[in-house]
Amino acid sequence: MDELMGWLLDSDPALRWQVQRDLVGEPAEVWQATRARVGVEGFGARLLAAQGADGMWAGGAFFPAGFDGKEEGQPWTATTWSLNSLREWGLEPRVLHERRTVELLAAGCRWEYQDLPYWGGEVDCCINSWTLANGVWLGVDVEGIAEWFVGRQLEDGGWNCEWVEGSTRSSFHSTLNSVKGLLAHELVTGGSEASRAARRRGDEYLLERELYKRLSTQEAVGEWVSRFRSPFRWGYSVLNAMEYFRLAGVKDPRMGAAVEMIEDARQVDGTWLQGGRHPGRVWFEVDVGEGEPSKWLTLYALRVLRWWGS
Repeated sequence: MDELMGWLLDSDPALRWQVQRDLVGEPAEVWQATRARVGVEGFGARLLAAQGADGMWAGGAFFPAGFDGKEEGQPWTATTWSLNSLREWGLEPRVLHERRTVELLAAGCRWEYQDLPYWGGEVDCCINSWTLANGVWLGVDVEGIAEWFVGRQLEDGGWNCEWVEGSTRSSFHSTLNSVKGLLAHELVTGGSEASRAARRRGDEYLLERELYKRLSTQEAVGEWVSRFRSPFRWGYSVLNAMEYFRLAGVKDPRMGAAVEMIEDARQVDGTWLQGGRHPGRVWFEVDVGEGEPSKWLTLYALRVLRWWGS
């Protein structure tokens, strides 16, 4: 285990502070000092250096300026994806406040969908979940987005980004991203009675399917449930779901099979392998290629399993 921890600690500050706090048990002053480095070195500093004078990344809200949809995969360089990364890496909001990021995005950043203002969100559940999480992280009033989720929850208890095309059946991907956004809002603001109830209904949508099954056939909803990819991006996996439930503090016996999938993916050296990156343009890579031991996935899996067994 000492060798494994040494391997994990030999990493970017964005990852290292989480290992120190959650796996090694370092005193707060140690991991907080490492976390403070996120804005001045490594991944965080490189991504901050890519921010434009207009407060945006790549000149766009969800897609980079000039994106024509013809390249392979989804570009991951625009503003929303960049904010997601900085938030997940633990950047202190003060850094972006000093850059007037909130004000610049409010003044000049518009969604590619109907030119809507950035902090008001749009119609995609996943996009709105990230805007909700990024908004509360940066102290923006995004209450309207939280209430939007209450009004857009489907009858089966989840959400689907394709509701605008008429879909009435929830998606694992959309539902997980939605409850993650609602949880981020709830942890900062306490949420409303309606938003808390909506999140719990979303949790139940996943739990009654044991985090991986179709209700109709009791078979896995797709091979992707046990394919662990880092960064998670928008994609569902039982590891991504269990990381959410860890943060929510929700343990349920119906998670048992999902936990077994995570345990079964552990290699003999104690690591978890990269299941493959989501294709698309990036500023720079933050994890290894497919089939290689991933420090990010190993952190997530060890943290989940420790929490589950505690």
